[in-house]
Amino acid sequence: MSEAPLGSSENPIKFKDQDFETLQAECLKSGVLFSDPTFPAEQKSIGTPEDPDPKKAIQWKRPKEISKNAAFVEDTTATTDICQGQLGDCWLLAALSCLTAHPSLFVKVVPPNQSLSDRYAGIFHFKFWQYGEWVEVVVDDRLPVREGRLLFSYSRSRNEFWSALVEKAYAKLIGSYGSLKGGNISEGMEDFTGGIARSLEISSRTPRVLWRSLAAALSRGSLLSCFIQVHASTSDIGKVTGEGLIRGHAYAITDADKLTKTSDEILLLRLRNPWGFIEYCGPWSDKGKEWENVDPTEKERIEVKCVEDGEFWISAEDFCNLFDVVELCSVNPDSYDEESTPASWAITEHEGCWLPGSSAGGSRKYNKTFCKNPQYTLVLREKDENEDEDDEDDMGDDVRRCTVLVELLQKNRRQRDKLNFLYIAFHVYKVPYLSSFNVSNTCLDRSFFMKNRPAGRSGKYKAQRGVWRKMRLDPGTYVIVVSTYRPNLPGEFFVRTFSKIGNTLDMFIFVLFFYQVMTAPVSSEDQERVQMTFDKQAVLEKDYHLPLETCRELIFGEDTKGRCALSREQAGTLLASVRNLQSIFSQFDEDSSGSMSRFELSSALQAVEFQCDNKVVELLSERFTSGELDMPFHGFVSCVTRLRKLFALYESETSQEVKDRGINSVSIKHARLCTDPGPEQAFHFLLVSIHSGCFSF
Repeated sequence: MSEAPLGSSENPIKFKDQDFETLQAECLKSGVLFSDPTFPAEQKSIGTPEDPDPKKAIQWKRPKEISKNAAFVEDTTATTDICQGQLGDCWLLAALSCLTAHPSLFVKVVPPNQSLSDRYAGIFHFKFWQYGEWVEVVVDDRLPVREGRLLFSYSRSRNEFWSALVEKAYAKLIGSYGSLKGGNISEGMEDFTGGIARSLEISSRTPRVLWRSLAAALSRGSLLSCFIQVHASTSDIGKVTGEGLIRGHAYAITDADKLTKTSDEILLLRLRNPWGFIEYCGPWSDKGKEWENVDPTEKERIEVKCVEDGEFWISAEDFCNLFDVVELCSVNPDSYDEESTPASWAITEHEGCWLPGSSAGGSRKYNKTFCKNPQYTLVLREKDENEDEDDEDDMGDDVRRCTVLVELLQKNRRQRDKLNFLYIAFHVYKVPYLSSFNVSNTCLDRSFFMKNRPAGRSGKYKAQRGVWRKMRLDPGTYVIVVSTYRPNLPGEFFVRTFSKIGNTLDMFIFVLFFYQVMTAPVSSEDQERVQMTFDKQAVLEKDYHLPLETCRELIFGEDTKGRCALSREQAGTLLASVRNLQSIFSQFDEDSSGSMSRFELSSALQAVEFQCDNKVVELLSERFTSGELDMPFHGFVSCVTRLRKLFALYESETSQEVKDRGINSVSIKHARLCTDPGPEQAFHFLLVSIHSGCFSF
């Protein structure tokens, strides 16, 4: 049987290159409990300033040092196993509470056969989804304790430690405990399942329709949560309402049920406060008088408990009146629609980044640079078999369309004890007049976006980890543009689509088009200057302020027959070429600063008849701006000179077999980096060659 692909749940990436089984075996053999050097029992792992009060000093203890009856899991896992400590991570713990209601999903995150007794070595492991890959995180079981009690997550029984260890593993993955402070529950739900999370405005549904949707989603394995929005002031976050609910606080939705009372049907939802206390006190709560007339067997069936454990029932009608937003997360888009027909979905994923001055073009408001943002082609061929009746994106006609769900996530934006999310969004454009082949070989330019409106979009720019949209689009070829609201903001992102089998998403593949540059004719003035100064002074250095290194590149870029000097004819041609480049440079140096922004580089290269994709422009910018945001004239000259040399190598190649492989292979052959490169090697080495400037001149 073949091994599962690396990055799958069955074969996860080893975080920090730590292998659980190897480390556990070493500890059992040596008899020494595991101490994790990559997440030490120190203040830096807490990630917040140390309290100056000696009485509040933090100690790190193992479970059996905290409780004599310590167990990894007592009996079974349940929502009441999780209580929030002195850390603002209710979003994470509410997601974890949701997870306990789905055993098949739970064991993906918390692998079975872990114990504080059998084969105990002070080491545990957990798995989390991270941007298209499952990652295994190893931790020791030393937990932060203050005044004899766990500082962060704990179990209501005080003897169970699995939830505290999951929290520690996730803190290690993100960077520290402090990095978990504040967040959206959708983050936790996605990282526990690999699914796509969505928000639903409760006011958009009637209580009965909403209850049916939530009940169906729960039955299909979706994770659900909810919260009360805070509109007036952030100081209202955490305040308790008259009904016993907490504003701005994440609650897990763990069940849906209904009761028949006389002629009425009562629709109920079960919620849990991850604090483990402070419960709803309205109708149908634990102590609500409404339960008095309910048959005891029915009360037992739906597990009504008059215990202050954070868990309670609430009617669908009251739920709609008191809460504002529901968060849903499912590994299958079909779970979002109550009556949708299950289909075969293809998931396509890509990672990328926004680089200032290169691929961070900002929103459509910045029309000069919006086209510089990363672009992805989406080809839709397979139409839906059925239309979902209640889909919010239905256009209201009988035309069969293609359903696609797009999600954009920004990566690594948690920094110590604060969030640093960028405002992000994506736009989807239909490209009606180009085939998919042509679209995938060139990026859409400014003129296209000035003339066309998007066929779909994620909505307003939002400062949260992810934005998504489920759309129905006509068959055809589309381009997805991902962007931040403001330009020149650096960041990494992950974009994925769920589409019906047969529909594909692709990034703009690496293509570099070159057209022969027609050098301006040598003027009589240039001929005279060359004649007068030839062999006497360095014209390029004096008149064009080019450093010696750039002059060398220009000279060795010519065919000198092995000599270190140019002929008069070559000098005249070269001088005319530099003057032409100076003219083009001045055209794109809009503020006459003597430098050109990275955004303008792509347009300037097009003016010299080079058509480069964003990835190549990024690498050229890094190579020839010397770490600065803008490119000086001599950097532009060096850049063009190297590109010309690259294509000259291609044109001079005599082996048709090598030429058929494309310019990547030719550059590699001449740079002597690889003797027989495959497509992926060729792509890699060409980028390395451009970045390092290792073409032989």
